[in-house]
Amino acid sequence: MGRLAGKRMVITGSSRSLGRSFALACGEEGASLVINGTNGEALARVEAELRERGVPVTAVAGSIAQTEVCRALVETCVDAYGGIDVMVNNAGIVRDRTLLKMSDAEFDEVIAVNLRGAFLCTREAAAAMKAQGAGHIIQITSASGLVGNFGQTNYAAAKAGMMGMMYTAVKELARHAVRVNAMWPIARTDMTQPLIDAADKSALQMGFGEPEDVARGLVWLASDAASAFNGQCLTFNGHRTALWRSPAEEHVLESAHSLTLADLDAHFAAVAPLSVYSTAR
Repeated sequence: MGRLAGKRMVITGSSRSLGRSFALACGEEGASLVINGTNGEALARVEAELRERGVPVTAVAGSIAQTEVCRALVETCVDAYGGIDVMVNNAGIVRDRTLLKMSDAEFDEVIAVNLRGAFLCTREAAAAMKAQGAGHIIQITSASGLVGNFGQTNYAAAKAGMMGMMYTAVKELARHAVRVNAMWPIARTDMTQPLIDAADKSALQMGFGEPEDVARGLVWLASDAASAFNGQCLTFNGHRTALWRSPAEEHVLESAHSLTLADLDAHFAAVAPLSVYSTAR
């Protein structure tokens, strides 16, 4: 029996790259899957690969920027397997360009898939999970959404939005026994390979694990071993793992009287600005 035996899962963006590895790893651990992608041929290949391994799988092609596609993903899982236990919001695109050069279309396209799509899938999955009495939603985030990344204003805004969505969903859905967590998978993918090539270092030297290794982190987070997790962000590269702390206040000053500009001068004169976390190695 695998760690995910009996789990009914939807994994968006699972026709290639890390999403494919997510699907294969979850299938090997016993999950029944609904997979998704916009490239029908690539999606069919992954579906065939999973079927060859004996994994119950159904493919739903289409962009998660469309409400009807997200609804179909959840409905297909419920119809095929009797319910939905885990929704993995993995699908994403990039249209990298520096802030001053980024077009409206490049910003909107990334937000439509990465953030609107995650919202639509979260909403549809949460409704089904509420009806059945439990469920787990996993947002796949990135360094861009947690600490920013040069040339990725659109992608960073979308991934940061997914984190805000997670924290809000935790507050709203806990009463329905629906948990929401996030994962930052640090993997060598089509998106990260240009960074590796430019640095003239190996993927591992850059902190990127191989997709099949990184996928184990998702398996663990989706399993009952992580059943106590809610509102957590797990990072994993196959060789290193950690939890990200939720944003918190530091250097707090409170007063019974209305704080004056002089009070602010005095307080912050002794405070060094907080450092911006960097993933640079």
